[in-house]
Amino acid sequence: MPHRANVMICTCTNCISNGSLQIKEALEKEISKHKLEDDIQVVPTGASGLCVKGPILVVQPDGIFYQKLKTKDIPHLVEEHLLKGRPVESLMYVSPGEKTPIPELREIPFFKDQRLIALRNRGMIDPDKIEEYIARDGYKALAKVLTSMAPEAVIEEIKTSGLRGRGGAGFSTGRKWESRRKMQDDMKYIICNADEGDPGAFMDRSIIEADPHSVLEGMAIGAYAIGASYGYVYVRIEYPLAIERMELAVEQAREYGLLGKNIFDTGFDFDVEIFKGAGAFVCGETTALVASIESKPPEPRQRPPRTALWGKPTVINNVETWANVPAIINWGAKWFAEIGTEKSKGTKVFSLAGNVNNAGLVEVPMGITLKEIVYDIGGGIPHGKKLKAVQTGGPSGGFIPERLLDLPVDYERLQEAGAIMGSGGMVVVDEDTCMVDVAKYFIEFGVDESCGKCTACREGSDVMLQILTRICAGEGQEGDIELLEELGQAVIDASLCGLGQSLPNPVLSAIRHFRDEYEAHIRDKHCPAGVCKPLFQFKIDEEKCTGCGLCRKHCGHGAIQGESKSPHTIIADKCTKCGACYDVCTFNAVTKVANSVMEAAVSH
Repeated sequence: MPHRANVMICTCTNCISNGSLQIKEALEKEISKHKLEDDIQVVPTGASGLCVKGPILVVQPDGIFYQKLKTKDIPHLVEEHLLKGRPVESLMYVSPGEKTPIPELREIPFFKDQRLIALRNRGMIDPDKIEEYIARDGYKALAKVLTSMAPEAVIEEIKTSGLRGRGGAGFSTGRKWESRRKMQDDMKYIICNADEGDPGAFMDRSIIEADPHSVLEGMAIGAYAIGASYGYVYVRIEYPLAIERMELAVEQAREYGLLGKNIFDTGFDFDVEIFKGAGAFVCGETTALVASIESKPPEPRQRPPRTALWGKPTVINNVETWANVPAIINWGAKWFAEIGTEKSKGTKVFSLAGNVNNAGLVEVPMGITLKEIVYDIGGGIPHGKKLKAVQTGGPSGGFIPERLLDLPVDYERLQEAGAIMGSGGMVVVDEDTCMVDVAKYFIEFGVDESCGKCTACREGSDVMLQILTRICAGEGQEGDIELLEELGQAVIDASLCGLGQSLPNPVLSAIRHFRDEYEAHIRDKHCPAGVCKPLFQFKIDEEKCTGCGLCRKHCGHGAIQGESKSPHTIIADKCTKCGACYDVCTFNAVTKVANSVMEAAVSH
């Protein structure tokens, strides 16, 4: 006989792209086939966090975790687990380097070492059903503040918690609210900044897709605290699923009387509108965001005066900040303040990406070390490679080298190391990464996304990109490193907004920690990681080559010659350095050789 169970299937953007909706359809078909509808409920959820292993399915209440599902797996899974009660080991998670599957989600290292506050409902509720949010204490915090707390008491609670803005600057949330509360005006606004544009960042999108009501409840509490009556969720147009779920959440909250007029019969009015941004990275900067809502060119402006929508007092916090607010009200400021470090309280959500086994969305206490995040939660570096650095803070962040992996993650310590917390992007790079090339990538992103208002940002960043491009092409000159440092500091000092003021960080931190790689590019015309194509050539080691012909078969340019079972050679003039031969060779016979070495050999 089947036992009652809820089958939680992840329907975040990533899992949907991997076929989770087809998995859901197959599940429902099999459940109907076996007449299990009264016992088994299929629940679509937001991101579970480990969506790199998607599509993901969790069977509750046992917490059995299944990954990388295919529609062909579903009939067997339903019959074995849901009908006969025998979990299917072949579909379970296996830790990197291990062979034994881990059945329960709570025992998987990725999940076991996290602490969830902003992500407290992830994988637990259907984001399209307000009833499920309410069942997990949803809107309880809003009812509490409206019926039993003065606005000043709410602000004091947020101040006591030590909550700092999770959007990058890390400013005290309570102090920000307090300053707007003191302003006298007939209209005040609340804004949720969901304009997440960092490469490799997906924190805000995932929170909205999984738990949109937590954000709305936090905004309503903030509105009550400062005396606002209207709010905007500013979300980029590239997040269609997040927009869809947030629009539905707003509609449901209105139907339940949780947005609109006279909420909880207390006389408090607050409503929310979704504003779709066009995808400009600069709109993540608060003054540019406000200008965008006002239908003006999204360009930053000088502060003070404080950011104000249509000249009215305005509080802007990001998605994660708002999602924390109901938890603080429900569970207490002192509880929240006991988590984290002296100056960085609570938890932080990171999008762990790059060269790491368990890429995904993680929430950890402030003060946890980078090593714990990368190795204990992230499962280490794939393919036996060595870690080189961790880049934190998105394109405006910096690189932290492997030797500093014991660094506690909080606002102050990251800044001391030449990086920033940012909104929570965390990209792991391994030994095959060229630090000059990756710095060039981030500067190129900054150049493309600069609004162009500031001469320093517009022109200075472009010159930095030109220098980095020359260095990667083997045309670097003595003095280029010093010029990059001088230009970077000038851009920081003279730029108007945070984008320009932090744009040089990837270059400056890479020089600070990996100066030898820059020097190798310039002085030796050598890329230690073998990434910059103008600085190396592919060569076949005759002693290792068996003449299998696999490299010749995969070369699309006819650059490899040789007879079967005899060592092959690469014709340099035809080679485009696509790397296909390097990737397919199973004997490690194809190698990358620095141009300087090749030239020396020819000369000799």
